[in-house]
Amino acid sequence: MEHEIESRIVTIRDQQVILDSELARLYGVSTTRLNEQVTRNIRRFPGDFMFQLSFQEFSNLMSQNAISSSRHGGRRKPPRAFTEYGAVMAANVLNSEVAIDASIMIVRVFVRLKAIAYEHSDLKRRLQVLEEKVARGFAEHGDELQEIRFLLAKFEQPEETKKRRIGF
Repeated sequence: MEHEIESRIVTIRDQQVILDSELARLYGVSTTRLNEQVTRNIRRFPGDFMFQLSFQEFSNLMSQNAISSSRHGGRRKPPRAFTEYGAVMAANVLNSEVAIDASIMIVRVFVRLKAIAYEHSDLKRRLQVLEEKVARGFAEHGDELQEIRFLLAKFEQPEETKKRRIGF
């Protein structure tokens, strides 16, 4: 189940979010019902909990993920995107057992994804430091490296050896 949740989390505006339709599916309610409850309790959903996608973001999302267009019975307005806090708050306003259990799993997935992102950023930082050290080393020993390359190139060139003629 957690892998299924993880596959539904997308990055929009540099935030990991889950769209209202996916969240509704996980909570066992219709997207309309979820959005009704959010609208009725809008004060519980500040900008760091939930935001509405722009038409451009929605258009990009439709082309990337093959979401059906409004001409074919699909969405007519951009979806809402919920951060991990918004997903928990949505479970609270829905107040069902399924929503509560699913919200716990969703939060665990968000936390795991954040930990993975932190590990990658730490690894990236360490690689950048190493790259800088190597670059400094090459800059300080550029003449020696050039001499080594010159010598290596000499060894790679075959020497012309005199061949003794056999016979007359």
